Amino acid sequence: MRLTEEQEELRSAVRSLLARHEGAAAWRPLTGQIGVAGLAVPEEYGGAGCGAREVHVVMEELGRGLSPVPFLGSAVLAAQALLASGDAAACAVLLPQLAEGTAVGTLAWAEQGSWDPAAIRAEAAQGPGGTWRITGTKEHVLDGAEADVLLVAARTGTGVSLFHVAVPDTGARREAAVTMDATRAQARVVLDNAEGRLIGAEGDGGRVLRHVLDLACTALAAEQVGAAEHCLDLTVAYAEDRVQFGRPIGSFQAVKHRLADAYVLVESARSAALGAAFAADSGSPELSRCAAVAKSACSEAFSAVAGEMIQLHGGIGITWEHDAHRYFKRAHGSGLLFGPPAWHRGRLAAGLGLLAG
Repeated sequence: MRLTEEQEELRSAVRSLLARHEGAAAWRPLTGQIGVAGLAVPEEYGGAGCGAREVHVVMEELGRGLSPVPFLGSAVLAAQALLASGDAAACAVLLPQLAEGTAVGTLAWAEQGSWDPAAIRAEAAQGPGGTWRITGTKEHVLDGAEADVLLVAARTGTGVSLFHVAVPDTGARREAAVTMDATRAQARVVLDNAEGRLIGAEGDGGRVLRHVLDLACTALAAEQVGAAEHCLDLTVAYAEDRVQFGRPIGSFQAVKHRLADAYVLVESARSAALGAAFAADSGSPELSRCAAVAKSACSEAFSAVAGEMIQLHGGIGITWEHDAHRYFKRAHGSGLLFGPPAWHRGRLAAGLGLLAG
């Protein structure tokens, strides 16, 4: 599996831009100069009409620098939920502003730490005039405190459904969450009789969320690969420069072995992430399995490599001055985001029929 020349050029452009613009300030040039927010949005809605491989490239580069821009929540979760809903009217209204980057979207989905659509307990009831009122609490909402477009998954009499809740709404209270990983903004959204507009067909939200989960895991796996690769790069450079007992520590066989093992983890994770991206672009029925493998493998690889970075850097690796702690925290947080590795291995086993009976 190889990326095309155009996709590698996209990587170079994103990396160059991120080198010039740090932190959240990178979002405007990323969307204005490169158009990352609309990469996977069809041209009819103002996007570039690309796919999961282009998203993979962007996410890898964002992961390298732990960029806090709202790409995952807006360009992946919100945009792909709208597309998967099949609601042409909602897409025509909401997608152009998301694709342009003038609005940031998010999907309020998880409850009590679970990303399983079957675990959703927020309720939506239809009132006079066909309006819907939603009550429930959502957690781990990416960029949820500041998002302009808020999509909410709630349960109706027919099943899980998707709704657009206008913000600000007096019935939707958004609270920024204090997280271990300060580079990924999350929020808690408390809905108290909030007014929502149904997106797509009532009861079809479970299907939409399962598809979005696969795409989200595929994208997050790419980010984890980019971050793990950067951890390895930093550690190799340190091992070349740090002298102990009169020689660089990278010349010691034990250190070489650990760095080699880390390299194998990174490259194996990259293969898993790319496999999921290719499956997404081809519309393969194996996407769910590939996404579960990618999320599980890449989460564990990133955690292991980030841990090795701290170990091999020694004392400086546990100081605030060094970036090691930031990557370690991102590894822990991203490992749990969209479900921990064990849950995805369970999904994989169920898909293979290994849990039957």
